Amino acid sequence: MRLTTGLHGYVVLRFSGGLEIRLHNLICAMILMMVAVVGGVALLTTGSTDSTFSDLVGLFDGDAVSGDVAFAIADVRLPRILMGFMAGWCVALTGAMLQSLAQNPLADPGLLGLSQGSLVVIMLVLVLFPGLPLIFTPLAGFAGGLAVAVLLMVLVGRHHSGGLGILLMGIAVETTLSSVTSILILYAPPEQSHAISSWLAGSLFHSDWSAVGSFAAWFVISIPAILVIGRKLRSLDLGDHMALALGEAVHITKPAILIVAVLLTAAATAAVGPLVFLGVMAPHLAGFISPAKGRARLFLAAMTGGVLVVAADGLTRLGSDQVALPTGLAIMMIGAPIFIISLRLRTISQARTG
Repeated sequence: MRLTTGLHGYVVLRFSGGLEIRLHNLICAMILMMVAVVGGVALLTTGSTDSTFSDLVGLFDGDAVSGDVAFAIADVRLPRILMGFMAGWCVALTGAMLQSLAQNPLADPGLLGLSQGSLVVIMLVLVLFPGLPLIFTPLAGFAGGLAVAVLLMVLVGRHHSGGLGILLMGIAVETTLSSVTSILILYAPPEQSHAISSWLAGSLFHSDWSAVGSFAAWFVISIPAILVIGRKLRSLDLGDHMALALGEAVHITKPAILIVAVLLTAAATAAVGPLVFLGVMAPHLAGFISPAKGRARLFLAAMTGGVLVVAADGLTRLGSDQVALPTGLAIMMIGAPIFIISLRLRTISQARTG
């Protein structure tokens, strides 16, 4: 392992096996990990049930802690934090994948209609088959997301699958499916309508250890996906013709990456509802903090998405106990101002260097 300077002037950490990591990417990843851990620990002591850091330490040391405090920390707050981080990780990772795949910086599961496709099918299952086991919910979401992905490929065409065309077609499909969602909410039974409306806003309310265990499998799958797909995206980011010249089987790689994106989107949507705009925000924020390519870009985008959702969960706990702030709205309240500031600073920086 040694430090060298890369072609673009970045300090690079080179390993004996040929692996290269830019030092600023590694430092950024470590900082994001620290923020996630420190924020998560802080949130374990934050909520309507009064608890302190001593209670947290005592609980994990096996000391005597009141039942209410133990339940609040171990059975309510910890599952929410873990679920929020994993869902944010998957949504942001999917957004980074789709932006490279579509060669469009605005591509994300929501704008391309993948999230809405998953939503519509999941809602149909919940309304028409309320007694169906919850294990089928992610499968229903995957079917809906995959159907939208295939529809987009058919409508746009294989040779126009990047740029503005797929984004505009995705927005049109998303708008149509949003209308179907509104109809389902309007005519569903009142109890189901209220539950669906809460879920559509993005919610960690139903996160328990059972849900965390089910979703953890998708989170684990996403890690090797970063290692494999990140390398492929470095070629695809150069354009289809250059990727083909480098030996990349574009006609196989692109559909495979799209399927992985649909799987992660459907799982996250089924677990916490749609996390609107997170797939756009997180990759851009990560790129502003520490520019990266390939695997590093995917990992940093995923980490940023996880941290944003954990921070949004913290914001929801600062409000009134009588009025629950949806996690999806909290993400927008935290992420959108940071996103706007980062874009403005980037614009200023480019103007000065240009």
